[in-house]
Amino acid sequence: MASSRKKVIVRRFLPGLLWGYLPSSGLAHTGQPPMLDLLDLSGRIQPVPLTDVKYAAYVRDFNTADSVTPERLTRKTFLARPRTEGLWLRLTLRDGDILEGLAPLDLTLADGWSQDLGVHLVPPDIRGNTQRLFVPRLAIESMEVLAVVTTPSRKKPVAIAAEVEEQPDLFSLALPPDARTQ
Repeated sequence: MASSRKKVIVRRFLPGLLWGYLPSSGLAHTGQPPMLDLLDLSGRIQPVPLTDVKYAAYVRDFNTADSVTPERLTRKTFLARPRTEGLWLRLTLRDGDILEGLAPLDLTLADGWSQDLGVHLVPPDIRGNTQRLFVPRLAIESMEVLAVVTTPSRKKPVAIAAEVEEQPDLFSLALPPDARTQ
């Protein structure tokens, strides 16, 4: 498990929000049912079944005074093609909500599916309160890959030709006989 815990707001399918702390990765425990161990604001570990979790929003501030949208996730889809690198995903959740985000283009995407039982996304508006989202597999009805976004500044490796032809040597040819020396 990670050594530090980050601020999260857990939105459930049931009415009610949960505020607390979760590690960045390795946050879900397999079992029947799979659970999140949320460290709540009073310092107690609160087990939360993943079947109840819609998403966990890693936030800058808790905003406990706002009981409607404390995570301030106002924009759930991208207005245009994202500029940062990643796998652009569109998730349809069990309740019909649509979330878009960028998943990493490395092995952490596979680690999220296997260890955390879900996917980690960067939301469309990174300047808001929500820095990252964790969506459990059990909350996802369908997942669509919209694009693979890469940076255009990276040059693709050039394939090296299998066989290199050598240039003929200019001085290896036999010289014609010199008329002056004969």
